[in-house]
Amino acid sequence: MHGFRTGAIIAAILLSAALFVTPGCKKAEQKAVKEQAVNVRVQKTETRSLRPFVESVGTLKPYDEVIVSSEVDGILRSIRVDDGSPVSRGQLIAEIKDTDYRLDTGRAEAVLKQAEASLANANQEYQRKESLYREELVTKQQFDDISARLALAQGDLERAKSGLALAREKLARTRVFAPMAGIVREKKVTAGDYIRNGTSLVSVIRTDLLKLSFSVPEKDVGSLREGQDIMFTADSFPGREYQGKVKTLYPNLDEKTRSLPVEALVKNHDGSLKPGFFTRVTLYTGPAKDTVVVPITSLLYDNSSIKLFAVEGNRAKERAVKTGLKYGEFMEITEGLKADETVVTVGQNNLMEGVLVNVAR
Repeated sequence: MHGFRTGAIIAAILLSAALFVTPGCKKAEQKAVKEQAVNVRVQKTETRSLRPFVESVGTLKPYDEVIVSSEVDGILRSIRVDDGSPVSRGQLIAEIKDTDYRLDTGRAEAVLKQAEASLANANQEYQRKESLYREELVTKQQFDDISARLALAQGDLERAKSGLALAREKLARTRVFAPMAGIVREKKVTAGDYIRNGTSLVSVIRTDLLKLSFSVPEKDVGSLREGQDIMFTADSFPGREYQGKVKTLYPNLDEKTRSLPVEALVKNHDGSLKPGFFTRVTLYTGPAKDTVVVPITSLLYDNSSIKLFAVEGNRAKERAVKTGLKYGEFMEITEGLKADETVVTVGQNNLMEGVLVNVAR
């Protein structure tokens, strides 16, 4: 009996304790259910006036290259330039020994004088016999003979003139001049070499104007036009920008790369740019237009879709967007966002639609 009472008392105490504890637990659960705000950093979208562009890489090439060759045979007396030498148009580059050509010119001059004398004699004889023929003092055969001699002398004179002109031309070609201003890329001969007609002496490149060769992907070809502006940089001069204009759009795409070769003209008056430089090219495909941009850090990539979170009031709103061109640290937004909206730039990985946010200051 005593044990029964003791058990009853203990049960009553436990029940009272249970009744006392239950209200406190409910209050704790209510506190736990209270919504937590996600800390984020935000930035306003911007509208900037920006030019659409295409990016590529390219290589600088000489605008022109000429292989200067000999036009006569002979021993090279002197070569007056070296690799890398600047040359001006008409500058003497090389001389070929001209002894034989001077002798040929002298012989041609003598032949010409003899032909002139023969023609003068034939002409006098013709005039004399022409008068006699009118008076019927010489036969027609005799008159025809002197007429033929005169014609032959005239022909000899013309051949002598041509021979002298050719001899003088060959003599003149023993001195070789630069056909354009530029830089000697390569000297191919040495003084004392025996060279023949057509032997390459030097190659000269024009560098005050350069060609910039690069390629544009097939998807961007429709926006290309001759005369469009380009900007480019060269690794040799970090931080310096150069300009040019599109000169040539090639008629066919490269089948391997599915891209179109393009050439632009670049002025190089100070000579700082060198053929062969690797360049990073920006080709502007149109005039500036108002463009909505956001920081690249605000974008989230999910397979083929792109999204970001905007903040409306104190709630996160998920937005699917379409992007355009990248402008430095900013990305163009073509669909899904307007100017002057607030987007999350830090903390967006912790967000879902409608989540409460706390904007860090």
